[in-house]
Amino acid sequence: MAALAWLFIAHCASAEGLPRERIEDFIVPPMSLGEALNDKGVWQLLNSGGAETGYVFETSVMAPLPGFSGAPINMLVVLDLNGRFMDVKLIEHNEPIFVSGLGEAPFRQFLEQYRGLSISDNMVVGTPYGAGGEGGQLVYLDGVTKATASVRIAHESILAAALQVAREKMQGVSAGPPALPDLSIDEPLTWQDLVDQDLIHRVTYTNAEVQQLFEGTIWQDDDPEALDDPEAMYLDLWVADLGPPSIARAVLDEDTYEELQYFLSISTSDAPILMVETARHGLVTEDFVRNTSPDLIAVHQDGLPVAMRDADIFVTLADDAPDALHDGTAMILRTDRRLGFDPTRDWLLSIQAQRQHGMFQPETGSVSLDATLSSPERFYTRPAEVRRLSPFEEAIRSRQTDLIVLGIAMALLIPVLLFGQSWLAARKLFTPIRLAVLAGILGFVGWWGQGQLSIVTPLATLQTALAGGSYAFLLYDPFGLAVWVAAIVGFVLWGRGLFCGWLCPFGALQEFAHHIGRLLRLPQITISATWDQRLKSVKYIALAGLVAVTIFAPAHMDKAAEIEPFKTAITTFFIREWYYVAYAALWLVLGLFVFKGFCRYLCPLGALMAIGGVLRLRRWIPRRVECGSPCQLCRVKCNYGAIKKTGEIQYSECFQCLDCVTIHDDPKQCVPLILAAKSQKRRPQPEAAE
Repeated sequence: MAALAWLFIAHCASAEGLPRERIEDFIVPPMSLGEALNDKGVWQLLNSGGAETGYVFETSVMAPLPGFSGAPINMLVVLDLNGRFMDVKLIEHNEPIFVSGLGEAPFRQFLEQYRGLSISDNMVVGTPYGAGGEGGQLVYLDGVTKATASVRIAHESILAAALQVAREKMQGVSAGPPALPDLSIDEPLTWQDLVDQDLIHRVTYTNAEVQQLFEGTIWQDDDPEALDDPEAMYLDLWVADLGPPSIARAVLDEDTYEELQYFLSISTSDAPILMVETARHGLVTEDFVRNTSPDLIAVHQDGLPVAMRDADIFVTLADDAPDALHDGTAMILRTDRRLGFDPTRDWLLSIQAQRQHGMFQPETGSVSLDATLSSPERFYTRPAEVRRLSPFEEAIRSRQTDLIVLGIAMALLIPVLLFGQSWLAARKLFTPIRLAVLAGILGFVGWWGQGQLSIVTPLATLQTALAGGSYAFLLYDPFGLAVWVAAIVGFVLWGRGLFCGWLCPFGALQEFAHHIGRLLRLPQITISATWDQRLKSVKYIALAGLVAVTIFAPAHMDKAAEIEPFKTAITTFFIREWYYVAYAALWLVLGLFVFKGFCRYLCPLGALMAIGGVLRLRRWIPRRVECGSPCQLCRVKCNYGAIKKTGEIQYSECFQCLDCVTIHDDPKQCVPLILAAKSQKRRPQPEAAE
């Protein structure tokens, strides 16, 4: 991650949030900041007369949802006493598209749209075609092109934090643990049982009923089908709470049920709701994107909106479900119970029916088709206390699959390098095997997992130590932390070899550049031994400079850390300003001619890792007395220049490529072994006894 990400996460890990004086800077007179109302960072907002007029809070404390960069987006939210947004301001973030792309102006303009809106409004990010008519029931927030993911995460973080404050301060709703499905209840149910016991709800509206809702508006004549066949169904919606396993098993086929249970094992706080529509409505618009909030569906409980998102599960119903439902539009929506949703208490489902008036610039109007629903208490339990998962536990669960894959990979790679390096180096396909591993590191650890380690992490740790802060920020990225654990293990056992030679995505990218240069038969530049040693010292100077910036000018550390091209090449996949891209590309182009120049000569993280070469526990590369005198083959073949003329391994520069091990163990390459074999052939053999 980039420097700002780690420093920001370090701040967010603090339970207190911003200090009072920092929050006061965001309050516009004549308003002022009052007293802290709880330990979650909620403050009073006072008017000019000193009376309480609202609430002030940070989203990173109330709802630290990880952004696209992996770090939370921190915003200051100001609500009045009626739940209306007075202001939303950006405090800190590290979203790559805004940091090194569009700039912050579009992000701040997006947040300005919240002013005057209520938390009870049905807010949707994005403007569908034709929206904006006077009869619309949805409030559309204009998104930011190329930054859809970031602004949606910001929107969810704002709503999640605001709803927590609203429930605690405005509605008096109990903040106790939500009702959870009682997994010990296992009732055999059929579809008819669901209908008879009201475990599945049916909501119907005819064309005539919808037409009546549009009477008196400019849209009353804009649905010819409704006028021609008023008794036909406009909405025929079936709704079932899939939280209780007994209901889910009766509603879904076996494959969908198993997929749902796997989903719930990961997203343990989600409440799933099935909706199947068999009539004209269809539940979603043509612009609907899976895994987002459907524009035409709204849920409220206790007068507050409940955020519902598509669970992105393909739904197949049980065999005994009515035939019409098998042909309908089915989707599973999910919401987070921790935000207060309780399916056993009445909740309001609102389905928007839309019409358009006009030809060229049609006006869109909508009416709400409402139904009040609830689930039986007998399928739920209310524990006295439910332990809330820590951000680290939540992060682990969200990346569970990635962590398992990474763990398996490390469990295979490290033992092989520790106990079987000679066996591995002796394989005829060693080079393809190594390149395959590096491809996995580049693709999975780097571009997919965003696990590129950076010098920023040790520097942020140093800064935290100097400030006496908390190290909890290290836990917010469990995938990166797992890579760090592996790198530290390698640091102790081999020095820089494991990380720099096997686990660094940018190092892998440089090695691929070298092989491409060889395939293209480009001339290879060989640095003399003298200049090679001189240039290797530059990375230590770079490391010392970054440490100095961290201590004496910490505000400039983010820019100073750009000496690493990792953020450009790996984190943002070259989607940055041209000069950052040009800098990263320069090292890759240079890599076509000079073997891993950045890794050997300038990488500050490599310099830090090189210290492990001195502190390692053992000399793990085998040597013979003939190595260095007279044999120099390993030294000549070493692309890293990590072998001295004496044959001694310079472990601070060794990348554990195993090329020298391949030579050392090969009787056809190792000069001492070749000479010994020739000597053995010339030696007279003892005659056999008669």
